[in-house]
Amino acid sequence: MMPDRVSLVARWVQEAPRVTVLTGAGISTESGIPDFRGPQGLWTKHPEKQRLFTISTYLADPEVRRQAWRERLDHPAWSARPGPGHRALAAFERTGRLRALATQNIDGLHQAAGSDPALVLELHGTLHEAVCLSCGLRTPMGEVLDRVRGGEDDPACLACGGVQKSATVSFGQALDPEILEAAFLAAQTCELFIAVGTSLTVTPAATLCDTAVRAGARLVIVNAEPTPYDRMAAVILSDPIGEVLPSILTTGTG
Repeated sequence: MMPDRVSLVARWVQEAPRVTVLTGAGISTESGIPDFRGPQGLWTKHPEKQRLFTISTYLADPEVRRQAWRERLDHPAWSARPGPGHRALAAFERTGRLRALATQNIDGLHQAAGSDPALVLELHGTLHEAVCLSCGLRTPMGEVLDRVRGGEDDPACLACGGVQKSATVSFGQALDPEILEAAFLAAQTCELFIAVGTSLTVTPAATLCDTAVRAGARLVIVNAEPTPYDRMAAVILSDPIGEVLPSILTTGTG
């Protein structure tokens, strides 16, 4: 670990009245959930699976939907437990200085670690609910997966018969405008913005960094690989997230 940089960031955390955090897949890899774009990422190793995450293909091809439901049955999120990074953020929240926790993750591990759901802004939705693409009905994912286990390979909406999918944002779908607005407001109104475990290559989530820096916040990036925003960062930490987040946030809880 880089002690001088870690100590510096820990001091910034302690001094900042408002801290906004953006998390990506890297914070959950230590919990056993693979990322998408990293060296061992799902799409890096299996690029053909991107079609499961494209809304036009999902709607047009019943076989894509059947494969997607099979994969949802075995998603690692169902057995994953929060890691030290998730727990450190939940503990830091109790200081009252966490402005918001925006996440690109769909696994619900921040809430499982004890983060207030009202502060967690799930930019890309959640795996824990299914949504009907026709009428918008939302159903607990467990109920729909029970139907899949019972033999329904493409379970239709019980209200209108429409196509269902996880309540996550697929390629070709828009992000929830209210959640996005809340995330940008949190970026505009913080003194310290910390991007954790994200490649910062997916917009609009990545542009939260621009917004924070333009508003005068310091940008800290905690990520194993270089990102397009490294040049804007006041400090870059490439240490393991499960080690570095507790180090910079625990100091800030005093």
